Amino acid sequence: MSDPTTTLDARFSDPDTSPTSWATTEGVLEAAQLSWLTTVRADGRPHVTPLVSVWLDGAAYFTTGPEEQKAVNLRHNTAVVLTTGCNGWEGGLDVVIEGHAQRVTGLSTTQRLAEAWANKWNGQWQFEPVEEGLRHDIGGTAIVFRIRPEKILAFGKSPFSHTRHVFTQD
Repeated sequence: MSDPTTTLDARFSDPDTSPTSWATTEGVLEAAQLSWLTTVRADGRPHVTPLVSVWLDGAAYFTTGPEEQKAVNLRHNTAVVLTTGCNGWEGGLDVVIEGHAQRVTGLSTTQRLAEAWANKWNGQWQFEPVEEGLRHDIGGTAIVFRIRPEKILAFGKSPFSHTRHVFTQD
């Protein structure tokens, strides 16, 4: 994935503010402990749920049980929003990924993802990589999805900034 085109939306930014760099935005995605995933139900209503994700090779990855609501939703509509940041007004950076979720399989990929989860969480998240996903002790085999961003918004606070990172899909 190449670096995005980055622009500042001055309408929603403090005067003399610069756009948030891609490196800073990506750092927030790499460090995030909790994210919120929004999917779309069959009847068009949104479904939002917290989860842990990893950022690897320019994409966000998450897991779900095959019968959980987010997996059911993704069977008919792959459009998603993944949000992370903080709930404070005075500081921090809130990041929103817009894209489509794509199921990921294959032992070489799931091996890399199992290592990414274990490294990010100092061994607290232990998965056994298998061809169809990631197996864990408390719920069987989880399926894995990748979100390749189409657009990422970064909302800075103190000073306020509204940055847009737009990606060219390969």
